[in-house]
Amino acid sequence: MHYQESFLNYIKNEKRYALNTIIAYSKDIEQFYSFLSTNYQTNDVLIINHLMIKSWLVNLMENKISPRSINRKITTLKTFFKFLKKEGIIAETPMNKIISPKTNKRIPVFVEKEKMNQLFDIITFENNYVDQRNKIIIELFYATGIRLTELVNLQIKDVDIYNSQLKVLGKRNKERIIPFSNKLKVILTQYIQLRTITFPDIQETSFFLTEKGEKIYQKLVYRIVNYYLSIVTTISKKSPHVLRHTFATHMLDNGADLNAIKEILGHANLSATQIYTHNTIEKLKTIYKQAHPKA
Repeated sequence: MHYQESFLNYIKNEKRYALNTIIAYSKDIEQFYSFLSTNYQTNDVLIINHLMIKSWLVNLMENKISPRSINRKITTLKTFFKFLKKEGIIAETPMNKIISPKTNKRIPVFVEKEKMNQLFDIITFENNYVDQRNKIIIELFYATGIRLTELVNLQIKDVDIYNSQLKVLGKRNKERIIPFSNKLKVILTQYIQLRTITFPDIQETSFFLTEKGEKIYQKLVYRIVNYYLSIVTTISKKSPHVLRHTFATHMLDNGADLNAIKEILGHANLSATQIYTHNTIEKLKTIYKQAHPKA
């Protein structure tokens, strides 16, 4: 038996994994089963062993799959077999003998402060709903470090103007509160007023809407961010997640406590936040080389 469906229900309903993670895990397991069927004529979890798993991983490497992607697939299988053991379907997990390949830590790509200032200085946002919505989207990503899915799912009731804070539902349905500045408070208030005037009879409760008054969607937000960042920067990636990196990097550069940044970003542990210290260290190295006479 596959047990795939019961596993996916488990990570959805009990573990509260994000939809994108569930989709990725499902694809990983399907790929794994397909490999086993082709090469071992089986996909029975009772006879799967570590050698079969290793041969799949070798096959992935031979097909030039990145170590980072392979590690994700290993995590999928570890979670899957751990579930099977918990349910009493298998006695031991074959993943105990699997070692993840080493990966180089990627330094987060971010937009320089000067470029972010240019974005708001040189771009004219007209006083219509779409332009003002686009401006607020950029402002909100940069001012709060909110995730793309969190922004798309933001509701009117989640924006507390009086207390200057957002309530967002993060990964695994974990709720957190994000404060925002007085400047953003003014802009958000103006946006809400414009939204009400533009769509006076609408029932949709999502904070951000399409020009037809429907809930905004991820691809549209991605295109908006990509368009405006392309005007001011030539960095390779121009995505909402880059603005999240930019928020964290600039906060750290300005002396913010790493634990505070962790809480705002909604990271489960500090190690996920520490990647932003690499940008600061690299910046210090550059300053040292430029300023020290012996450098």
